[in-house]
Amino acid sequence: MSNEAARRGLMLVLSSPSGAGKSTLARMLIASEPGMELSISATTRPPRPGEIDGREYHFLSREQFEQQADRGDFLEWARVFDNYYGTPKAAVDAALAAGRDVLFDVDWQGARALRAAAPDDVVGVFILPPSIEELERRLRARAQDDATVIARRMARAADEIAHWAEYDYVLINRDIDHTFREIVAIIGAERLKRIRQTWLGDFAASLKLPI
Repeated sequence: MSNEAARRGLMLVLSSPSGAGKSTLARMLIASEPGMELSISATTRPPRPGEIDGREYHFLSREQFEQQADRGDFLEWARVFDNYYGTPKAAVDAALAAGRDVLFDVDWQGARALRAAAPDDVVGVFILPPSIEELERRLRARAQDDATVIARRMARAADEIAHWAEYDYVLINRDIDHTFREIVAIIGAERLKRIRQTWLGDFAASLKLPI
């Protein structure tokens, strides 16, 4: 068995205020890291045009979701407005056991819940903007939201940023390519941690002097 095959995967949790670059970085990681997959959440909200069950979300009825929540099938779940969202446990467990890493694009509340459920597996990375002025500029540059929505996103950003110290790593995203390289370096180091090298115990035991 190769060392890589015996490695336990990790749960990479990316969080940031809206506009700081989290979603862009997540897409770059999925495109460049063959051993990493994006966690697909379950939700009770109806699919939007173009969304496919099992790709964007696992779409469940409210009854199905509540039954799975009662069975403990979710690593974490929450009600957001009138819909439920949750992280299916079985798929994540299978990926980690097979040595694959799972990427989570979540807010601080989701990150906190995931760490509570799997403290040894979670690696938390928080992305900060260079300044609050730059964050607002990026939100306006998207040309996706009106002034009211941008103001609401800026207010929520202050709450998100207040939780930066709950993460293992905190990066300031001045340049997206540089920040991406920093995250890749973090992943490389975390993959080498002793707790994830499940083959090391047997290997160390084999290093005995001949009698």
